[in-house]
Amino acid sequence: MSKYRTHTCGELTLNNKDQTIKLSGWINKKRDHGNLLFLDLRDHYGLTQCVIDEGKKIFKEIEKLPLETVLQIEGKVLVRENDTINKNLNTGEIEVGIEKFKILARTKELPLPIFSDQEYSEEIRLKYRFLDLRRNKIHNNIILRSKIISFIRSEMQKYGFLEYQTPILTSSSPEGARDFLVPSRLNPGKFYALPQAPQQFKQLIMVSGFDKYFQIAPCFRDEDARADRSPGEFYQLDLEMSFVEQEDVFKIVEELFVNLFKKFSSKKLLHEKFPRIPFDKAMLKYGSDKPDLRNPLEIVDITEIFKRDDVNFEIFKKLVSKGSIVRGIVTKNTSEKPRSFFDGIDKWAKDEGSSGLAYFSIENPDKLSAKGPVGKFFSDKSLKEIMTKMNAEIGDTIFMSCGNKSEVEKLLSNARNKIASELNLIDENVFSFCWVVDYPMFEIDENTKKIEFSHNPFSMPQGDIDNLDLSEPLKLKAFQYDIVCNGIELSSGAIRNHKPDLMYKLFEIAGYSMEAVDEKFSGMINALSYGAPPHGGIAPGIDRIVMLLAEEKNIREVTMFPMNQNAQDLMMNAPSEVDENQLKELYISKRKK
Repeated sequence: MSKYRTHTCGELTLNNKDQTIKLSGWINKKRDHGNLLFLDLRDHYGLTQCVIDEGKKIFKEIEKLPLETVLQIEGKVLVRENDTINKNLNTGEIEVGIEKFKILARTKELPLPIFSDQEYSEEIRLKYRFLDLRRNKIHNNIILRSKIISFIRSEMQKYGFLEYQTPILTSSSPEGARDFLVPSRLNPGKFYALPQAPQQFKQLIMVSGFDKYFQIAPCFRDEDARADRSPGEFYQLDLEMSFVEQEDVFKIVEELFVNLFKKFSSKKLLHEKFPRIPFDKAMLKYGSDKPDLRNPLEIVDITEIFKRDDVNFEIFKKLVSKGSIVRGIVTKNTSEKPRSFFDGIDKWAKDEGSSGLAYFSIENPDKLSAKGPVGKFFSDKSLKEIMTKMNAEIGDTIFMSCGNKSEVEKLLSNARNKIASELNLIDENVFSFCWVVDYPMFEIDENTKKIEFSHNPFSMPQGDIDNLDLSEPLKLKAFQYDIVCNGIELSSGAIRNHKPDLMYKLFEIAGYSMEAVDEKFSGMINALSYGAPPHGGIAPGIDRIVMLLAEEKNIREVTMFPMNQNAQDLMMNAPSEVDENQLKELYISKRKK
């Protein structure tokens, strides 16, 4: 028996009635009723209500103890009266009458309350993260994270995957985000890089003859923070498979996610066979390659209608004549919405940096007409054509945007989510997964106007590989795919290009010489030259998976020790200055700003 406790604070039930027990934990809350003092004792496992009456000698001593004092109590398990039972606690039918106590650790004045889950400043929460983690909601989030990772490991092993560890100190990569660099003492002037992902290593594992690899892998990227992205480091379920096609990867990942989300959430899965949406179609219908399929609103291209003579909306017509596009969103049965609703959407669009959203509502079934600021510019015939094109009916409203393709896509993607939120169209009680597939292999850089890889340069292009037509590279599709849930991208993946000769040709299109490829990707190219199997994989983000299942909006709520928005660890004071002697050992000198 432990000298500190016979039971945990989440364990005692009616079966323990009249037993003398020991508990150890933190004082979570106190309620002083004058002649009775109630004290909730908390540990990792739960809460137990303890009670002492003023007739006991130790009453005054316990009464003075501050919250979060670490306490050991000894006493008898008592049955609560029916009207005092707490059905929200496993221990809610009993309480412990305190007979002895011992202070195991005292506490300073608390900088934030522990027993409450109220919102608190992020700076305080991260500086005192060890206290923040005692709070019920975030404590449970971290427990959930552990259970999710354990479940994933178990499932991956069932599917025949083996877990291997890849290096943390590696070489810098010229692709992707900024690297975190680590100076080498034994190799002065040279640097390691922390891996942005185990991408090249997991491919090398396949080349080495291992068939199914996975790892709960730490990844390091020197990039800015967002609500769904941690600055500095994050974890992903990294996996790779040999002798597979795209559908083989999808089958494993779909089965894993269906089992995972059914296990840890009561929400409904909208699809157990995830829809496959081509990239071009996703950008057209949703304005984004991260579509939230819970949202029923879709975007429709109506550019051709603005080339008609009976449409007098001159602002849009002039822009269309110069190459702009027009796309719109239809909202059902919204014509009777107050003017403030439409003005609010238009103001929101202007706040987003656009010139606004044009709109009109379709009304009057006897003589078709359009109500709204721009409705007068459309003839009866053009309105009918818009209604047919957009599947609109009397009483519906059309919102429209005109501009270059990327501007319209961005605005209407956000507008789609904004309008759906305003109209309460999104079902918060479902998870909707999809695959976005058929990404273009190349794209034009908006600044340099040069051809570059659009996604992953190591991906296998689609088509007859032995007779691939590279004369029109912008038409080339790749076996690249993203998995998306509720508008959140969980991962990118691809079937890899395992043919060095083809890789050289593709890199040449993007402006890399053979010598440059050999220099920058020497390990990969060299390994692929010795007989590489067809292989592919994916790497879903653990943090984002947990965020979805914990129903949190911010990734820091599911990360044990996160950094702040400026990539600082306020608790450990990192990054920090280092001793001059350390720098000398590394042959590094600091330059003044």
